[in-house]
Amino acid sequence: MIWKRSAVLRFYSVCGLLLQGSQGQFPLTQNVTVVEGGTAILTCRVEQNDNTSLQWSNPAQQTLYFDDKKALRDNRIELVRASWHELSISVSDVSLSDEGQYTCSLFTMPVKTSKAYLTVLGVPEKPQISGFSSPVMEGDLMQLTCKTSGSKPAADIRWFKNDKEIKDVKYLKEEDANRKTFTVSSTLDFRVDRSDDGVAIVCRVDHESLNATPQVAMQVLEIHYTPSVKIIPSTPFPQEGQPLILTCESKGKPLPEPVLWTKDGGELPDPDRMVVSGRELNILFLNKTDNGTYRCEATNTIGQSSAEYVLIVHDVPNTLLPTTIIPSLTTATVTTSVAITTSPTTSATTSSIRDPNALAGQPGPDHALIGGIVAVVVFVTLCSIFLLGRYLARHKGTYLTNEAKGAEDAPDADTAIINAEGSQVNAEEKKEYFI
Repeated sequence: MIWKRSAVLRFYSVCGLLLQGSQGQFPLTQNVTVVEGGTAILTCRVEQNDNTSLQWSNPAQQTLYFDDKKALRDNRIELVRASWHELSISVSDVSLSDEGQYTCSLFTMPVKTSKAYLTVLGVPEKPQISGFSSPVMEGDLMQLTCKTSGSKPAADIRWFKNDKEIKDVKYLKEEDANRKTFTVSSTLDFRVDRSDDGVAIVCRVDHESLNATPQVAMQVLEIHYTPSVKIIPSTPFPQEGQPLILTCESKGKPLPEPVLWTKDGGELPDPDRMVVSGRELNILFLNKTDNGTYRCEATNTIGQSSAEYVLIVHDVPNTLLPTTIIPSLTTATVTTSVAITTSPTTSATTSSIRDPNALAGQPGPDHALIGGIVAVVVFVTLCSIFLLGRYLARHKGTYLTNEAKGAEDAPDADTAIINAEGSQVNAEEKKEYFI
């Protein structure tokens, strides 16, 4: 009896020491998130441990590892590290069924546990765009749908048009049959025009399992539309005698080919001089008969369009050459006589002064020659006027002297008159001639 009593006391004493030593012990774990198909590392640590065992259990409460001893036959589960302070295991090729709460147990009195939740991310499948049928006619309403499955949690879908995000879209989320993943779809509605031809529409799937590398699907639009036509002349100021090229710039899908040229509603009047090459109308040399309205018409399977160009042929500017002035002045000088009046001289002088200004910017005549000619003309004119005046003055004096001869010896006025009458009898001797 004494022995049994002593043994019992010793047992309770040991248990008390274990309980006292285990009061500072507690296992520490951490939640883990892993992508489906990846590897999860589950770690359990104890800061103070007096050789007490550690154990990992799965959500079904099946023991995976007890210290360094593997308890569950699953080739995906491996021991990473085992010591009195740590027990770490790995689960490779993780599937969605592995998700759940795992338990680390420290076998003290009482047993202490810590929970770690394993989250498995479902990777979304590559998205697909549906609803596009090529080609699309300009003005049609287009509806595109982007869809992806297998995401956990549900993925996010965004639309882009030439790298610019489109906000006005519809979003739908559905739970898959396994009740763990989701199928997500998004619908984009818009009316197309010719500017959408060749535009890339991108559907982008964002998800935390993709490590900041989104999955994308792209659809390039093909839009058919009627032609647009514009006529471009080779020169903005067509002149008579020059060539002219009219280019018919036509855009459409399908591409219109060829184009039709007309003039004033009919065929081109001069095919030998008006040559059509592709989209170009080449008029070899212009004349006034080419004036009119030229029309370029382009047609494709969608429709028809045209443009018009009104051609006005301008005259070639007349520019007088400086050499035409000299013969005119020379002729005027040669034909000048003594009896010439001052009016032609003034006109010739004015012409000689005005013409060089009229031809400003071009080579002028010899000014020294012109000055000499003008000086000669003026000198001859002045001399003529002087001689004519002197001649008239001399004849007028003689006339007055002869008239006054009757009064040379007269004592009074009456006698002078009588003498004058007598002098008229001899008029034959006093004839005067005027030139």
